Amino acid sequence: MVGNPDFLTGPGTDSPEFQELETPEGEPHLRFFVPSGNEFALPAIGIREVLFQSPDRMTPIPNVSPLLLGTFNLRGRVIWVADLGQFLGDSTPLNTDRTEIHVIAVEDQDIILGLAVDALNDMAWLDPDKMQMPTQVNDSMAPFIKGEWQLGNAGEQYLRLLDQVAILRSARWAT
Repeated sequence: MVGNPDFLTGPGTDSPEFQELETPEGEPHLRFFVPSGNEFALPAIGIREVLFQSPDRMTPIPNVSPLLLGTFNLRGRVIWVADLGQFLGDSTPLNTDRTEIHVIAVEDQDIILGLAVDALNDMAWLDPDKMQMPTQVNDSMAPFIKGEWQLGNAGEQYLRLLDQVAILRSARWAT
């Protein structure tokens, strides 16, 4: 196998190309935006999957919380979809008049909920040691925020870490 580029054994593994790879610090998180433009993150470990769902494939359910957009079938399982921005207290509703809605399916103890968001950003390795206590968070959002990272030097933008278990278990869904 010596000299075979398909294997990382033998001579050549100490090349600068391999030495440039660094181990990321922190934990992987999915970053996304709600309609108001606020950016949030969820730990990757709590995300079951990310879907691009057509609004016409969601079934509206009458007499439920106005936060719920409807349900859809995910491989034989009914998934409720909620407007995450409005759940967190944003006054701007999600625009559902488009071809696809970004849905982040979160799971805890066999409960799955689809969180509809305005736009996805990216996966990022975020260091929990650099997370701060949340500041300037409204009362309706506070129970669902674990902390925040300051973006940039001005201190005007924050990336807030959501607690998906608190969101799933919230009594707010019953209203």
